[in-house]
Amino acid sequence: MIDKYDIFIKNGYVVIGQTIEKLNIGIKNQKIMLLSTNTNYESKNIINAKNLTILPGVIDSQVHFREPGSEHKEDMNTGSMGAALGGVTSIYEMPNTYPPTATIDLLNNKLKLAKNRMWVNYAFFAGATSGNIPSLPELEKVPGCVGIKIFMGSSTGNLLVPDDKTLINVLQSRNHRVAVHAEDEPRLIKRKQLIKNNDVHSHPIWRDEETALNATKRVIKAANISKLPVHILHVTTEEEIELIKKNKEYISVEVTPQHLTLSAPDCYNELKTFAQMNPPIRVKRHLDALWRGINEGVVDVIGSDHAPHTRAEKLKSYPESPSGMPGVQTLLPIMLNHLNNGKISIYKLCELISTNPAKLYKADNKGEIKLNYDADLTIVDLKKEVKITDDIMANKSGWTPFNNKFVKGWPIMTIVNGKIAMRDGKLMGSPNGKPIIFDRK
Repeated sequence: MIDKYDIFIKNGYVVIGQTIEKLNIGIKNQKIMLLSTNTNYESKNIINAKNLTILPGVIDSQVHFREPGSEHKEDMNTGSMGAALGGVTSIYEMPNTYPPTATIDLLNNKLKLAKNRMWVNYAFFAGATSGNIPSLPELEKVPGCVGIKIFMGSSTGNLLVPDDKTLINVLQSRNHRVAVHAEDEPRLIKRKQLIKNNDVHSHPIWRDEETALNATKRVIKAANISKLPVHILHVTTEEEIELIKKNKEYISVEVTPQHLTLSAPDCYNELKTFAQMNPPIRVKRHLDALWRGINEGVVDVIGSDHAPHTRAEKLKSYPESPSGMPGVQTLLPIMLNHLNNGKISIYKLCELISTNPAKLYKADNKGEIKLNYDADLTIVDLKKEVKITDDIMANKSGWTPFNNKFVKGWPIMTIVNGKIAMRDGKLMGSPNGKPIIFDRK
């Protein structure tokens, strides 16, 4: 008897660990149920992936979809549209919404808001504050919670853990990996006088290397006290990479495509306040160091830090202009372009954007192409050349820092829970995303 699959993908080059194999994939009941060189199978839907490469579903580990409270910038539906169009199958969303996601009720409210509106799978971070420390162990157990997020330096929103005592209390109170925005708030306050009105070039001077390094030193010290894992988001400096290299025991590291692609002063000359983000885009020696960090195994994850604001908001004169830029839709195309330029192997890329985001946070059945794993797949054409433009962006604000950039390598199909969410640049069907389940034993 021949098995009948919901989807049968044939003739594709499949990335499995450190190999690429020409395999056919059978999907049934939302799971990967067949990996075979044989083609003698029946299916309701046969996809010919000839000349295409099949990656484990991309997980964007850091997005801000702005709902609730700032839906004029983005919402869960539009943010997840961009994700699916960009080949992303799952997202981890940040808690600095209005109100901040700092209680079980507010976390459950986000999960309700997401239901039947998300084109990709989703999980939410809960925000740590000085007042909610006793509830953190319960918060991180809520189904659909990816973990706890700490803001050490003020950024968008009003979540802040600025002092070491509170930081250590937070890190000792939880049981699973915590994500940290590591900028030193006392130094930010002290250096505010260095902000030059109408001069966004002063942004990386105000939020300088020492601001990031001081915070990262404090995180490492606190992580060593708690003896539990900590994930440092959007690391930007050579000094941090060198420090973390010697202190990896409890530390994992994330970088963004922006910090791997753009550098000062050129990005500020060209994009002005549209290049403004926290931590800032820095001079090229830091970009080079982040790439070294990838090659040396210091960097564990690449996440977009998708943080959209409207054009009108970004056009305000600095420092009234908000920090942040869209990125969920361009994460994969930008990184595939780096792959084609010889900066990264396809195996390392899949590790950083699929396998590790699942493994570090213990997401069940995600991040790899394996039998009985969830059928989340990203199918790409490594040779397709496309010009990224503002016009093709799904984010509500309708812009990208990579406008008019030509890239080689493009997502052709996004499969979420065994259904095609995007094919050839068009969304298919209706939102099919589900809450991601994590191993919380």
